[in-house]
Amino acid sequence: MLKDYFISHGIQTLCVVVFLVLLRWALILVTRRFARKFERVEHRTGLIVKHINYATIFLLLLSAILIWGVDFKNFGSVILSVFAVIGIGFFAQWSILSNITSGIIMFFIFPYKIGDYIKVHDKEHDYQGIIDDIKTFHLIIKTDKGETITYPNSLILQKGVSVLKPDEMNMVDELFHPEIVEDDKNVKEHPID
Repeated sequence: MLKDYFISHGIQTLCVVVFLVLLRWALILVTRRFARKFERVEHRTGLIVKHINYATIFLLLLSAILIWGVDFKNFGSVILSVFAVIGIGFFAQWSILSNITSGIIMFFIFPYKIGDYIKVHDKEHDYQGIIDDIKTFHLIIKTDKGETITYPNSLILQKGVSVLKPDEMNMVDELFHPEIVEDDKNVKEHPID
């Protein structure tokens, strides 16, 4: 009887492990192909793979707990208690979860990539610069003044953002460095012998 119990639960656990390993492999494969196709930076792809690994481990632990006979009533009350405590903690810092979710969304559908020159339309501040990196919680923008701005991922999805393409960069030079543009004009007007 006990032997049958261990065999049936062992087979169920093995099936779940195989399924989750195959699911993890498929998700990582799709993520890497997507990153290659849309020229995403490798460390950004690694960040998404890390999130996939965490989700797989969580699902594996949850499945093993349910397969090996934890009473669902007791398990449900424990999970509800844990989520209540986490919920209160996240309610105080709701932006943490929001920024992580936004970081994952930005990997797949963010129309900008590292190296693009962007302008964030904000009422209080007019942030503009080159996207230096996209992290789990924030976007790093390097300005022409040499400043490093960290802008939360959740806000970048809520604000209007303009991208200046390379052919528009002369306009950026005119706006930020008019002396350089004037020097270039003088060189064109006076040819070198």
